[in-house]
Amino acid sequence: MGMLEGKVASITGSGRGIGAAAAKLFAAEGASVLVSDLDQAPAEETAEAIRQAGGKASVLAGDVTDPAFPSQVIKATLDAFGTLDIIVNNAGYSWDAVIQNMTDKQWYAMMEIHTAAPFRILREASHYIREVAKKEQATNGRATPRKVVNVTSIAGVHGNPGQASYATGKAGIIGLTKTLAKEWGRYNVQVNCVCFGFIETRMTAPKEQAEKLQREGEEIALGIPEKMRQMAAQTIPLGRPGTPEEAAGAMLLLASPFANYITGQVLEVTGGSDL
Repeated sequence: MGMLEGKVASITGSGRGIGAAAAKLFAAEGASVLVSDLDQAPAEETAEAIRQAGGKASVLAGDVTDPAFPSQVIKATLDAFGTLDIIVNNAGYSWDAVIQNMTDKQWYAMMEIHTAAPFRILREASHYIREVAKKEQATNGRATPRKVVNVTSIAGVHGNPGQASYATGKAGIIGLTKTLAKEWGRYNVQVNCVCFGFIETRMTAPKEQAEKLQREGEEIALGIPEKMRQMAAQTIPLGRPGTPEEAAGAMLLLASPFANYITGQVLEVTGGSDL
């Protein structure tokens, strides 16, 4: 029996990187997974890898910042699997500039993706979660434990030069997490944040080789300069960046029964660094 046997998880941004690693790990531990991503192709690729390994997955392509997306993703999960036990708000990107060069578009884009989108998804999910929990309480005396795992960053906890908007958006999700932990405790929902440091993804790839993202009518260059990557790695006590699979392991912990009495917390997954 896996740690998530019989559970259903919805994971945004799970076509690539940390989200894809989490989707595969959750499925390997017995969960049925709704894989959602901005792009159809990587979402299908993740889902197919899960199915090939003997797991269950369904796909929804869409933009988490679209106001229509929350109802779509909750409905898609329930239609595919009949229930919802775990929500992982993982989708995100960074659009950096020092404050004197930062536009309103950059600022609000980070608020939308990192704070408003998770808020809307959780608000939509609240209708299902509250109704089911109340029925379980009436029948069994206690609701089944459910989990929310939000994703923040050390930039949101400690700040980072050139990332005023990103850091503020990531700080906002911490506030949402701590508040919802108090609101949803009565429904036996554990709500936590996983806080990532330097993890090897396309967001932290060498800027000279990194992909470009089309958002808000703009082309956004992902990645960070190689010199900064090397400097960042030197500040990590464990001596290296983390892998997507290691990052997914922290998500699994917070989504598992081992976290049934952990709520409102921020788990830093940084290799020991606070930079």
